[in-house]
Amino acid sequence: MRSLPTILKTELLAESGWFQIEALHLEFSNGQQRVYERLRGSGYQSVMVVALPDPHHVLLVREYAVGVEQRVLGLPKGGVEADESPEQAANRELMEEVGLRAGRLRELGLLTLAPGHLCHSCRVVLAEDLQPCTALGDEPEPLEVMRVPLARVPALVASGELHEARAIAALFMALSNKSGI
Repeated sequence: MRSLPTILKTELLAESGWFQIEALHLEFSNGQQRVYERLRGSGYQSVMVVALPDPHHVLLVREYAVGVEQRVLGLPKGGVEADESPEQAANRELMEEVGLRAGRLRELGLLTLAPGHLCHSCRVVLAEDLQPCTALGDEPEPLEVMRVPLARVPALVASGELHEARAIAALFMALSNKSGI
């Protein structure tokens, strides 16, 4: 296995309240040098929740996504507070976004998105044994919650209605890890 490149210099190019754009000057083991830019977060941790009301359905939410300026179908998700575990954050997000809490939670793994340019990852949590329970959240408007047969998920992806990459990957993780589905 090759060694990691040496970081010769890191430059801060721009900064906002949420992100920093950095230029990394790298030297690879063969002597080649390159400059790569990356979007670095502020240490923000997040969770995405695969909520199964029963073994044959999943809860999807439709909400406005400013990055693509449209309403996007995906999974409940949100930030992990400083004093929370990913499972606690997943349960809080479920209560805030869909009005349910989970009796059973299990972390399935970690997702990265465009790791060549972004320093962000997301924990995927499977939520089962769902019961009504609401909490006040930070959403600017109520989310549309949909109870979807798991068998319909491939058709939603094929039609382009479900195109959020993290949600598709999280659903694949859940289906791969859940016996009987």
